[in-house]
Amino acid sequence: MTDETNRFAATLDVDGASYTYFPVSGVPGSEKLPYALTVLLENVLRNVRDEQAAEELAGRIVAAGNAGEVGSEVEFSPARVLFQDFTGVPVFVDFAVMREACASLGGDPAKINPQIPCDLVIDHSVIADEAGCAGALERNMELEFSRNKERYDFLKWSQQSFDNVRIVPPGAGICHQLNIEQFAHVVMTSDDAGVARADGERPVAYFDTLVGTDSHTPTANGIGVLGWGVGGIEAEAAALGQPITTLVPRVVGVRLTGELADGVCAMDVALTFAQMLRAKGVVGCFVECFGPGLDSLNATQRTCISNMTPEYGSTCTLFPVDDATLAYLRLTGRSEEQVALVEAYAKAQGFWNDPEAPARTYAEVIELDLGSVERSLAGPSRPHDRIPLVGAQERFRAVCDERGLDRAKTVDVELAGATHELTHGALAIAAVTSCTTATDPRMMLACGLVAQKAAAAGLAPKPWVKTILAPGSKATELLLERAGLLDGLRQLGFYTCGFGCMSCIGNSGPILDELHAVADDIELASVLSGNRNFEGRISPDVSQNYLAAPATVIAYALAGTMDVDLEHDALGHRADGTPVHLADIWPTDAEIDALVDAQVNRELYEDGARGLYDGDAAWQALGSEPSDTFAWDDASTYVRRAPYFDGMEREPSAPEPIEGARALARLGDFITTDHISPAGSIAADSPAARYLDERGVEPADFNTYGARRGNHEVMMRGTFANVKLQNLLAEVKKGGWTRDFLEGDVRPLFDAAMDYEAAGVPLVVVAGKMYGSGSSRDWAAKGPALLGIRAAFAESFERIHRSNLIGMGILPLQFAEGESAESLGLDGSERYTVGQVDFSAGLPEPRVVDVKAERADGSTVAFEATVRVDTPTEGRYYENGGILPYVLRSLL
Repeated sequence: MTDETNRFAATLDVDGASYTYFPVSGVPGSEKLPYALTVLLENVLRNVRDEQAAEELAGRIVAAGNAGEVGSEVEFSPARVLFQDFTGVPVFVDFAVMREACASLGGDPAKINPQIPCDLVIDHSVIADEAGCAGALERNMELEFSRNKERYDFLKWSQQSFDNVRIVPPGAGICHQLNIEQFAHVVMTSDDAGVARADGERPVAYFDTLVGTDSHTPTANGIGVLGWGVGGIEAEAAALGQPITTLVPRVVGVRLTGELADGVCAMDVALTFAQMLRAKGVVGCFVECFGPGLDSLNATQRTCISNMTPEYGSTCTLFPVDDATLAYLRLTGRSEEQVALVEAYAKAQGFWNDPEAPARTYAEVIELDLGSVERSLAGPSRPHDRIPLVGAQERFRAVCDERGLDRAKTVDVELAGATHELTHGALAIAAVTSCTTATDPRMMLACGLVAQKAAAAGLAPKPWVKTILAPGSKATELLLERAGLLDGLRQLGFYTCGFGCMSCIGNSGPILDELHAVADDIELASVLSGNRNFEGRISPDVSQNYLAAPATVIAYALAGTMDVDLEHDALGHRADGTPVHLADIWPTDAEIDALVDAQVNRELYEDGARGLYDGDAAWQALGSEPSDTFAWDDASTYVRRAPYFDGMEREPSAPEPIEGARALARLGDFITTDHISPAGSIAADSPAARYLDERGVEPADFNTYGARRGNHEVMMRGTFANVKLQNLLAEVKKGGWTRDFLEGDVRPLFDAAMDYEAAGVPLVVVAGKMYGSGSSRDWAAKGPALLGIRAAFAESFERIHRSNLIGMGILPLQFAEGESAESLGLDGSERYTVGQVDFSAGLPEPRVVDVKAERADGSTVAFEATVRVDTPTEGRYYENGGILPYVLRSLL
């Protein structure tokens, strides 16, 4: 059956061109569905080849959507997959290993290819080793290539050997910003996806959708592209043509009214969303925006808001298509034919922002008057802890008091021959970085104007502040240059030091040696225009991290401390001694508007995108011949053959029972994937450093865990090694330590895991609320699996991490409502036995399993836990030992 003969199909004519499409209007009850469910509905009508099954799944979406409730399982087949290099390298390593496993089991390795378009942007590897000076960009790229040549050689091979893959070399920008500027179609066609069609057959038009291996993939929601972050494991399956299964989500509507006050920006709205929606509780929900306030937000302001989605735990924050969307598509170089298709398709599918259309049905509607949003920042360790800028000093002092810090304590730091007296809150890093804010030209222009005015007034950042500028794309830097604002930024030390994520993912590089020396004596701070500020993320030396708009970052750099009232305190003085306050250098909206009108145009984005896939001379010098299988280098410490398919048979066998398991970690609430997954620098005294040292790698060349994600040996040694992690089994030690109950002492967690493996003892993790919150990190599941962890007990799980655990064959077990490790008296010293669970029918049987925890004195604690394998497909993944073996078996 062709698409044209499918009974759900129809013809869409657009300016003389004809397309096959799948109108949702033919499904009874669809007219009041939220926009997001309209996309899911079209997806099942088009992709589920059995029409009866498609009708059943469509009915589930309509029923759940109109009831405003979570529904049953449906399939979702994204149109594209977006990778960044940290998460992308291990995915392609897995593809390469799958090819070998496929061949060993009698299959054709050439069948292991992405089946849909995949874009990978190398944006996570560059580190701000050099900053604050001319030449920083060139030096950092030189260091990046010297550290990552093995990875980049492998990526070049992947680009040449796999179909449907585009790779953007280093130094071009951030994946989410390039996604909205270049990759996103909003409406795709089968021609865009490279699908062959017979003579006379019409191309199929459909919603552009995606999943990405970065949790901030929802950035594209701001231009009407439904997408969300998944673990690398799930993304692999999607790339290989497997549908993602999900429960029909509860959809929460945010009705926007009013417009932003002068001086308030999209970052302030994003932080307000994070606070408001985290408090409301939208974990696992879809969020979408509607209402008259949409008319006052341009497309990039919307993408900034959508970018913050993971910080309140929802899956997406979707905006419908309207004239602002079309204007952005024209601005960024999309053809008039494409823009016409987007408009016609959106209107035909009821995805156009039409205030006259019938009200849509939401599980709940939250009101936000944009006029009530105020200038804000968030911190010191959670993105949803919003602080009004006017109350930032008061809140900072309260944080110090809550942490028992002596605010009168000072340390002397000598810099360039001058002695400076610093105390808690001294600013170590000021970073204009991240896809959150760089996507919006207005915020970057405001940042440049503040810097220009500050420089003209003779102000400068305090000498202990490391200043970082990392534009999200070449177009962003071009904008600042053409607006005449780069010079002002450079006068303040904000030189471009890389086109990548940098500080937002912990790639801040070293702070000043003099500050490092006092980091244990006072709590240092950072301010960044990013989306993540979890403890230990930005720098191991920095204890307090605050998120703010780029212009606010500049202001704090001038102040040099968080202990400042930016509304009233002077930031410095002019040569004549007159004070300069923030109000004196903060631009008006009219000033920003004038620069937008003059400089933000189609030419800017066309010039910014020129040579996007070419790379520099170092990239062009890389390369290898395409082949069916990769020639692994046994000496490589970056790219290693992973063991996930070792011993795999063609048919699955039931998972081994979990009996007498030991707890490798006993953890508290809000353990993030940053706590679990290896990230940042490799500590000199860590098991990962020991591994590298044994292979002749010098400490200066250790690089970061993220850069070595293609080497499972390094990654498993860095699992649970975050310096801020408090494992209660390690007593007072923080980081990657635990009690080894076989030896009776506290030792590195990896070493203990290897002891347990040698003794044949299975392992579990015992945690509290929201286990696995934060970024979508496949290594937060891969690492524990390689350490021998078979199950994770928690009071609740973050959505993506729970899915990833199942994808790696780890059983998520949730304590009964009202119960916890504390209430049950579990301290982690027990031996755990989990009752047998049958997955032969897909869903677990029983759904609630008996667990016995045996203490050293022979007494036991018996309790029940819910098996959080929520869909039949997840059950099949777990029964197969994970999603990768399941996909491979399906391709044989």
